[in-house]
Amino acid sequence: MPKVHVTETVLRDGQQSLIATRLRTEDMLPICPKLDQVGYWSLEVWGGATFDACLRFLKEDPWERLRKLRKALPNTRLQMLLRGQNLLGYRHYADDVVEAFVARAAENGIDVFRIFDALNDLRNLETAVAAVKRSGRHAQGTICYTTSPVHDLDGFLAQGRELEAMGCDSVAIKDMAGLLTPAAAEKLVAALASELTIPIHLHTHATSGLAAICQFKAVENGCQHIDTAISAFAGGASHPATESMVAALRDTPYDTGLDLELLQEIGFYFKSVREKYRRFESEFTGLDTRVQVNQVPGGMISNLTHQLREQGALNRIEEVLAEIPRVRADLGYPPLVTPTSQIVGTQAVLNVLTGQRYQSITNEVRQYLRGWYGRPPGAVNEELRRTAIDDEPLIDDRPANHLQPELEALREEIGALAASEEDVLTFAMFPDIGREFLEQRATGKLQPEPLEPPPDEETQICGPAPTEFKVTLHGETYHIHITGTGHRHQAQRPFYLLVDGVPEEILVETLAEVEVTPGGPAGLLSSPRGDSADSTRPRASSPGDVTTTMPGTVVEVLVKEGEHVEAGAPLLIAEAMKMETEIRAPISGTVTAIHVEKGARVNPDETLVHIEQ
Repeated sequence: MPKVHVTETVLRDGQQSLIATRLRTEDMLPICPKLDQVGYWSLEVWGGATFDACLRFLKEDPWERLRKLRKALPNTRLQMLLRGQNLLGYRHYADDVVEAFVARAAENGIDVFRIFDALNDLRNLETAVAAVKRSGRHAQGTICYTTSPVHDLDGFLAQGRELEAMGCDSVAIKDMAGLLTPAAAEKLVAALASELTIPIHLHTHATSGLAAICQFKAVENGCQHIDTAISAFAGGASHPATESMVAALRDTPYDTGLDLELLQEIGFYFKSVREKYRRFESEFTGLDTRVQVNQVPGGMISNLTHQLREQGALNRIEEVLAEIPRVRADLGYPPLVTPTSQIVGTQAVLNVLTGQRYQSITNEVRQYLRGWYGRPPGAVNEELRRTAIDDEPLIDDRPANHLQPELEALREEIGALAASEEDVLTFAMFPDIGREFLEQRATGKLQPEPLEPPPDEETQICGPAPTEFKVTLHGETYHIHITGTGHRHQAQRPFYLLVDGVPEEILVETLAEVEVTPGGPAGLLSSPRGDSADSTRPRASSPGDVTTTMPGTVVEVLVKEGEHVEAGAPLLIAEAMKMETEIRAPISGTVTAIHVEKGARVNPDETLVHIEQ
């Protein structure tokens, strides 16, 4: 048995799982010389949520990060996580975008592409795998592990054989939720090892506390590659600790040969680094065995908690956790991994908060039920499908077959803001935040979110001391501790809070001159208007008043005043919890008033559009 090889995840999935992907490049580069000495099989440094987080929060160019890491790690393979035809976004891209993205990622430094599809629909991997092979890099096909009435060993073995036939250089078992048990890991790896001639990698999260045992059993049964995270970013929603697995395998036939003392030195470096990011720590970073029952990954639970708190409904978390398996069953048991975890989770929240299942259906669920994400693992609820898409045609072949080439149109749309092909691809992945990033870069206004509230007097909220108070919203009481705020003259001013001890950030848009008033909670902010602009919207009181079921942001206004609409016609698209929902006409008639515009924040009791019969 050859020695076991290690992929280190601290620079990507480890920090993504524990500090919301906020680790900055400046804190990666100093330790790179030592990481490069270790002898890892690979370092996972890119992909997943890192691209989004770099643009949205850190105001870093993700391509420049990759180039810096490539230069700083000349002796180690660099690895990324790629969502097949979704790349790093939340929709399928045309083949020309996938091919261009893979080519530029390889050129900028990626050696190993771990490619997966959320539905295990391997048709969605074909273009990416072929592009990686053309680049001369390592294509790693992925099996997303889950359990359900429609997932079994034979199915996973068939996927492994298909990935090998597709030309993949290795196969990864991606246990994103920590569902594997030692017995299941032993059985699955042994079966794959007997069927495949290419290496097997195991990626498993420590959420349920079983990951390290699963890795050892996998190694004993033919797995030669394991994913770990250096101890400072290990455990809980992350992965088994690198140092622990190296020690566990030492002096066995599977000895990794890695220097434990060097790894410990690296671990202490990241221990001090993690302290800088304490405001991004989640309360759900520890062991949580509930995943073995509800299959909700630790990161997903954290997101759900945050979303429900925003809706004033944190007390309904158990209802949502109970609803998630029901929604998953209705959708044909998709594995809960990006983007299906968001699709299922958000729909479950809507079902609970509206009080009626599928009264409001997100656009992503509609697209899923049409087949735009691929083939569901099992049969979907046909009654739900009819409700969601009526008689719209279904997609039963590879979804990307229906997408026209789009790269040239993207180049034209972003225009001179794109200084390189990489900039065009940044815009392709995230049109809104990508454009904003490129505009801010062009004007020299890139400003990352602070790690700590600035200590100067200008940024204090009420004198030298933080403000603490309690608020009650929809019957739920929260303890608020405001630790700081951004500059008072920012158009959207960030406030940094502890809500029941959990770090949060809110943005307050200035609608009138706001004064910072020393004193207690009542003196936090005083405005001459005494109210927000949103309060000028009339309250819903008639059948023609169009409202939203959940607080959110208007993404598109689809109608104009004077336009005749039929009942059920889409009027607005609103985004809540990263998913889009159409707001439809409750009656037929003429649109006589529109009280919102694109980008407006909206609440359930407001009239957004009025229709006269």
